[in-house]
Amino acid sequence: MTTLVVVALLGFAGGILAGLFGVGGGVLFVPTLALGLGLTQLHAEATSLLAILPAAAAGTWRQHRYGNVRWRPAVVIGVGAIAGVQAGVWVAHALPEETLRRLFGLLMLIIAAQVAVRAWRRP
Repeated sequence: MTTLVVVALLGFAGGILAGLFGVGGGVLFVPTLALGLGLTQLHAEATSLLAILPAAAAGTWRQHRYGNVRWRPAVVIGVGAIAGVQAGVWVAHALPEETLRRLFGLLMLIIAAQVAVRAWRRP
């Protein structure tokens, strides 16, 4: 029962991040699933992909109501992402678990550095 509460809170927090910043799945779900709940890196990434679908659908619906969704670029990005996901899954299965985890950590560090640099730049 405790695990279900943690997972529900994780979903809630991921939803807040998704609605607020447009992120949440990989940034929050993968580390928590892998480190906190003991899933392998590969299982955490796959679970995160499925878990973000309801949050993405709800966020898209709400943002659409505000007139913020640009459908054409979203569809083009989405179609391109299908091929990218297929390639990424193939590479993820080919890599050792530890390498995959380190690459994910490196990606999070790069993203954090990029956000920090942009936040501290003068307009």
